[in-house]
Amino acid sequence: MAISFYSLGAAEEVTGSKHVLEVDGQNLLVDCGVFQGSRAEADRKNREFSISADKIEAVILTHGHYDHCGLLPLLAKRGYRGNIYATPASRDLASLIMMDSAKIQARDAEYLRKQAKKQGEKFDWNPLFDEEDVIAAANQMVGVSYRRPMPLGDGVKLEFFDAGHILGSAMAFVTVKKNGRETGILCSGDLGRPGKPIIRNPDCGLPPPDYIVLESTYGDRRHDNTGDAMEKLAAVARRTVKKKGRIIIPAFAIERTQELVYYFHLLVDDGIIPEIPIYVDSPMATNATTIFQVHPECYDEEIHEAFIKHHKNPFGFNALHFTTSVAESKALNEHPGPLIIISADGMCEAGRIQHHLIHSIQNPDTTILTVGYMAENTLGRRIRNREKEVKIHGRWFKRRAEVEEINAFSAHADYYEAAQWLDSLDKSRLKKILLVHGEKKAQSYFRQYLAEKGYSVEIVQYGKNYELC
Repeated sequence: MAISFYSLGAAEEVTGSKHVLEVDGQNLLVDCGVFQGSRAEADRKNREFSISADKIEAVILTHGHYDHCGLLPLLAKRGYRGNIYATPASRDLASLIMMDSAKIQARDAEYLRKQAKKQGEKFDWNPLFDEEDVIAAANQMVGVSYRRPMPLGDGVKLEFFDAGHILGSAMAFVTVKKNGRETGILCSGDLGRPGKPIIRNPDCGLPPPDYIVLESTYGDRRHDNTGDAMEKLAAVARRTVKKKGRIIIPAFAIERTQELVYYFHLLVDDGIIPEIPIYVDSPMATNATTIFQVHPECYDEEIHEAFIKHHKNPFGFNALHFTTSVAESKALNEHPGPLIIISADGMCEAGRIQHHLIHSIQNPDTTILTVGYMAENTLGRRIRNREKEVKIHGRWFKRRAEVEEINAFSAHADYYEAAQWLDSLDKSRLKKILLVHGEKKAQSYFRQYLAEKGYSVEIVQYGKNYELC
């Protein structure tokens, strides 16, 4: 029995997760995500696929975020015809995200084609994939519920456990049993946090793994306390009401948007803030909220009670509005304050959020509230760093808006939470932890922190082969 591991993405960087488990010459691809960063670099990296589709035995999808599922249609386009295993909720969310990406790429291509024609230049950029490729990938997805073992081949078994990150997110536990020997490899995907609303905590009742492939996005950071974060969120809201301004929140359409709506709902219900019009300006977020409502198997006990027993919808209240058309989105730019706009993309690299920033970033009565990870070289990172001037759609804008950051709403475990989760596992067979999905500085700190706790840890490098058995 020979087992090895190597990474084709999210190695000493965040986003673009693509990891390969090779078992006796058969390749299992764990996640197939888009790299997000500067446009030129992202386009180059996403077109470079370092493994042939015919060399992949099966694909395992840990969850529906774009940087984990976004290149599945490209894989299908390049000839992959095997199964893509995911939880039912991840299957639905990934299908939504992939289709949205195909439509955005088609619009971008049309826009760039027109611009090139106006300037008499040659146009040679094409989308990574189209809607037909998305449909092909979606048709290959096989729904596997939590804690339901699924055979992947001779002596190879997959079992999903709740990662507590987003709706349907899973840790993938791959067990290889051959010639009387058994090896367990746990791939964390993105590890969530305890005490988050809506979804359950990360599962601790797993079989003892021999190896853990662990994300390290916040390997050198602690998140804010949720109670303190709610106070800060309330303070920003009250200040906005006083100034009759607006809060612009770049948020991923899945999980973060629904969570923010839930928190604002609580603050209004408890009389801590007045009712402020909230506009979720993202068609995908609207559709994702609908998907949330049809997957109660992922809820924590509080939300399950509210939905199932009391028929209360924590994602909807009087102040909440979902915009669908482009005209409705544009109209928000003329809407008097106070108001709150939650819009995608979470890193400000695409989508309607860019148009809201263009109209509001130079207004001192605006607060831009960042509530999640911003990758290097993205517009969101530059705003979070409070740069005085930023470029949007090729134009420079002075940042006069205030910028606030709340880390408590992150869906990723910080280094302390991740270590607590590790400590709760049965480690009787654990040989090594392999760190992926983190920037170098964060990974260096996290490795040292875990080493001091007695763990054997290695930082995964791109393309390097790691023998597991």
